[in-house]
Amino acid sequence: DVVETQEHYKSRWRSIWIMYLTMFLSSVGFSIVIMSVWPYLQKVDPTADASFLGWIIASYSIGQMVASPLFGVWSNYRPRREPLVISTTISVAANCLYAYVHLPHSHNKYYMLTARALVGFGAGNVAVVRSYIAGATSLTERTSAMANTSACQAVGFILGPVFQTCFTLIGEEGITWKLIRLQLNMYTAPVLFGALLGVINIILIFAIFREHRVDDMGRQCKSINSEGEETGGLDQDAEGSIDHVAVVAINVLFFVILFVFAVFETIATPLTMDMYSWTRKEAVFYNGIILSVVGIESVLVFMAVKTLSKKTGERAILHGGLLLVLIGFFILLPWGKKLPNIQWQEIKNNSIPRTDSTEMLMPFWSLQELQLPSNHTAEPVGCPITQSWCLNTPMIYLAQYITSDVLIGLGYPVCNVMSYTLYSKILGPKPQGVYMGWLTASGSGARILGPVFVSQIYTHLGPRWAFSLICGVVVVSLLLLEIVYKRLIAFSVRYGRIQE
Repeated sequence: DVVETQEHYKSRWRSIWIMYLTMFLSSVGFSIVIMSVWPYLQKVDPTADASFLGWIIASYSIGQMVASPLFGVWSNYRPRREPLVISTTISVAANCLYAYVHLPHSHNKYYMLTARALVGFGAGNVAVVRSYIAGATSLTERTSAMANTSACQAVGFILGPVFQTCFTLIGEEGITWKLIRLQLNMYTAPVLFGALLGVINIILIFAIFREHRVDDMGRQCKSINSEGEETGGLDQDAEGSIDHVAVVAINVLFFVILFVFAVFETIATPLTMDMYSWTRKEAVFYNGIILSVVGIESVLVFMAVKTLSKKTGERAILHGGLLLVLIGFFILLPWGKKLPNIQWQEIKNNSIPRTDSTEMLMPFWSLQELQLPSNHTAEPVGCPITQSWCLNTPMIYLAQYITSDVLIGLGYPVCNVMSYTLYSKILGPKPQGVYMGWLTASGSGARILGPVFVSQIYTHLGPRWAFSLICGVVVVSLLLLEIVYKRLIAFSVRYGRIQE
């Protein structure tokens, strides 16, 4: 056995910590604007509707889905510093573009779409991060390292909305730097802050990051990614074939996990604005607080699963996580009788669609409800009458919404970290850049379809249909997990090199 030196151990873990930071910044780039995209879109381009919001959210994931396999292949054959620096630079430039989408005189929504797609393209580096961590940790270190990686990602999702919430204090108008035509407000300040963090990340990658690779037992191996760096060690014996049935199954399960979480994130602002008559600013502020608390809960879960997985195994924990997500969305179904408040501006404009539902409900609307309130603001609130389901679908109570947030906040992090851990163990000593690229692309595909799905189904059919379909998807994923359960084992265990 080749014993790892103390110097190599410290250098290896310093590099892993830089990867944790990169993962954190990638998730911040997504979440730092997630609560404000809709009000910002309405502000810069009034022609954009809720359906286009789905494409704005999805554009991030389209960019990431395209980039992940490309960066994965790149990282298999070249020093990983190259794709890491290039991808982060793209994200920094894209955040700056987002801050200037108000300048054009028309088609602003398409500039916003482009900016978010480029931020997502830069976030394709998570495949490089995951593959590096998988190759730089032993089998016993893997679950803990993957949990830490996911925890850093979760902290990014926590702090993103926190940053956004803090920046709401600047207000919608903010201040303008006329020399460079920059508007610094609650919508642009967060992305400029994200760009600054990206520049810091690039500096740290150059200064600290080094290539390292160990086998499943923790012995130092030669790395094909190093260029002029001393790696030494053994050539890894990677004989044996990968169980592609298990690989495909994890990709499908990961797709479902990211799909339902993307639905959860995307629907938060429109749902609360419709159900609780929150203004744009209130929706951004309150959802930022709620999702921040859920994020803190997720980090605690990541820390707990590192210990729990040693007793029960990753597969059992993945099963439990999916059950929690199922219960969370089931609770979110509309159960009561009270209807949401109708947006008065739409009623004033006489744009009520003449349906059987409106004919039935009209006698119950008081004269006061049909008139403008004396203290009304310019911004209409409530469930818009153009969404016909508002007239007959019961409101989702705030207690339901918060309970659902808590359960999904428990289930999602469990599923996320166990998926990555099982996947990296199934692949074993094989170069994982391309495979991690496909797994990331699978998750990105889910983030594309999730927002588009929920924006279309929610807008036209309402929350009852949207959340019922989500419950059905999770049930199917649980059945798939049962079918492939015995195949989800580590590469070294499969070939008898290590006891499970």
